[in-house]
Amino acid sequence: METKAGVLCVQFRPKLGNKKANLKKVEDLIKPYADKQLDLILIPEFFSTGICHKAMINEPENEAGGPAIETVANLAKQYNSNILAGSVIEKSNDKLYNTCFAINRSGQTIAKYRKIHLFNYLGGTEGERITAGNQPVVVDFDFAKVGLNICFDIRYPLHARKLLQMGAEIMVCPTAWAYLNSASDEEKETTKQVWQALNVARAAENLVYFISADICGKVDSFLSASGHSMIVSPLGTVLQNAQDEEKAIYAQIDLQIVRELKKSYPVVEIE
Repeated sequence: METKAGVLCVQFRPKLGNKKANLKKVEDLIKPYADKQLDLILIPEFFSTGICHKAMINEPENEAGGPAIETVANLAKQYNSNILAGSVIEKSNDKLYNTCFAINRSGQTIAKYRKIHLFNYLGGTEGERITAGNQPVVVDFDFAKVGLNICFDIRYPLHARKLLQMGAEIMVCPTAWAYLNSASDEEKETTKQVWQALNVARAAENLVYFISADICGKVDSFLSASGHSMIVSPLGTVLQNAQDEEKAIYAQIDLQIVRELKKSYPVVEIE
């Protein structure tokens, strides 16, 4: 059984509310890796709109994901890759959810995850518009079991532990991790350092590959995004870090490492 897999994370600065331009940017960043083994592509939170409340609230996607997810599904077929479409705002029964769509190589949505831990702190107001999900999700892709986080979920180690107990070998976290433009340089740097430390911690404490995809650059006059999308090994080694650039990062991973570690170290049973 083949245990090696190719994973790709996309990091870019979305144009606020411009779905067409943002979806083209996603494809432009994937295209140079067409000759690589692509088993999983991860796209950031709010990839189609950026942090644009007007577009997210007034132009949500439907339960099937709408045009944004249809475009990503076509990319999955074109590049023969499973894709986790970071998140879009999904409208269902007059409620809005921050939802990640899991799409297989045939372009089919095989799972959805609605963000559980909304950002309602330090001035965050996500819960005023968005309804929290209540079901953790591990996707059984054709090459590995992948546990899903979205952004602030990374702050909750027991959420990751639940994904581990559900069989996750890889965990992902599409995000729009941001800081205030008015913050001091020290505060901005601390925000980035904490984000990176959380990536490493979730990987090492659960002995899984941890993969994140962030947006980057200035969002608006109020916020900027942290960047630093990462691919981290089960032992906490940073394999790739996108830093502050608009770029995709790629790594070949070996799932046998995860499977052997789980046999030799009872991390699932640790309370």
